[in-house]
Amino acid sequence: MIPTPVSLTDRFAALDLLPHRTPDLEDRASAESEVRWLDTLAAYRDGGIFIVHYAGDSAWERHQADEVVMVVDGETVMTLIIDGAATEVTMGPMELFVVPARTWHRFHTPDRVQVMTITPQPTEHCVEDPEELRSSDTGAAGHRRPTGVHTVDRSRR
Repeated sequence: MIPTPVSLTDRFAALDLLPHRTPDLEDRASAESEVRWLDTLAAYRDGGIFIVHYAGDSAWERHQADEVVMVVDGETVMTLIIDGAATEVTMGPMELFVVPARTWHRFHTPDRVQVMTITPQPTEHCVEDPEELRSSDTGAAGHRRPTGVHTVDRSRR
């Protein structure tokens, strides 16, 4: 198979805006919604290259390897739990950030954003309060996994 370029402009144009993303919508919105707000551009290593177009809040998530996040258009605030503390990073158009492996993170987007990610799979999702995440497993042996965590593997869709 001969690789071909992917037009981000065309692929984003084919997406709808998910106007009210909520953490508890995470799986249902991509599987059941008529709004096509998420797309897989390509398989990549143990995961994929994904694009999304939404406004609202994501669930907490983490991955076993680094994730690359690039805002193509719009703005979002990413909250990361690093060394037990919440750290906020504001990202605007054409900004890129590497989320370290096993770092809980989520996105808050009041208006709208178009994001491309290179995301390892599987992904752990969690809706619970970040206070519990701060004191929970960040990958070290002997720590418990927070309640309410479920794993999603979008590479097999």
